[in-house]
Amino acid sequence: MPETPAFALRGVNCAVGNGFALRDVGFELPTGYVMGLIGANGAGKTTTIRCLLGMRGIDSGEIELLGRRVPGSVSLRQDVGVVLDHTYFVGEWRLAEVERTLRPFYDRWDGARYRQLLDEFGLDPKARVKNLSRGMAMKLMIAVALSHRARLLVFDEPTSGLDPVARAELVGIIGDFLLDEGHSVLFSTHITADLDRIGDFVTLIHDGRVVDTGPKDEILDAYRVVRGGPDELTDLIGVELIGARRSPAGVEALVRTDEAGLLDGRVLVEAPTLEEIAIHIGLSSARPALRTRTRGAAA
Repeated sequence: MPETPAFALRGVNCAVGNGFALRDVGFELPTGYVMGLIGANGAGKTTTIRCLLGMRGIDSGEIELLGRRVPGSVSLRQDVGVVLDHTYFVGEWRLAEVERTLRPFYDRWDGARYRQLLDEFGLDPKARVKNLSRGMAMKLMIAVALSHRARLLVFDEPTSGLDPVARAELVGIIGDFLLDEGHSVLFSTHITADLDRIGDFVTLIHDGRVVDTGPKDEILDAYRVVRGGPDELTDLIGVELIGARRSPAGVEALVRTDEAGLLDGRVLVEAPTLEEIAIHIGLSSARPALRTRTRGAAA
């Protein structure tokens, strides 16, 4: 019997307004892994997360979170910790007050664990939320999530504006969290370097649609970056240029690996980074066709 995924979205459609909508969004994450949700600002990452968490209704489709349908019981939220790019606590609260306020809402709240995490993260219980730096506020949200024993951590652009030290610390915290095989992470970001060390699976979203989803290594293997002179990469047969960038100096584009062999041998073909894949897909005016991938564990 297949293991229940940490979450799954199947054929999700959601009209947001101003002409934007999620269209047939579908991807899932096996329990015990990290999924990177990648896309440019406005691609639909935050809307997808809101739908997953039951914060926004959907027009059609199906969402499963930790083995239960969404929307579901309010108790489901006890198993999910959410870390945003801004703190959602009252600015005047001291960190000790954060615990006293939140504790009644969580059946598994562990006060000793919260105080231990504050100490480990270098957070003063007497400090006020409004006086925390971006990195410290992120650590506070993580401390809260870990103190109510969340099984799934959802990060929505948590490292935007953070310095490299704070970003490295976050990677370490996530690594510790995943020592428990029952824990999983969804990490939404447009800073793909955050996923180089911790990402197991990747979902690329563009203009409200999933472009590609699967194990990170398979995503990287599926594309190639090609570079040529100003007059090259034109009138191609059987090759789709994704997000081509042309200049007087030359042209650069993304192509699928199974099409790269059809190119002229004079052009440069290289393995891409996640950042290059995300950039070229973000530049694409048309939606590249979705490729279905095996949802097994990443290598």
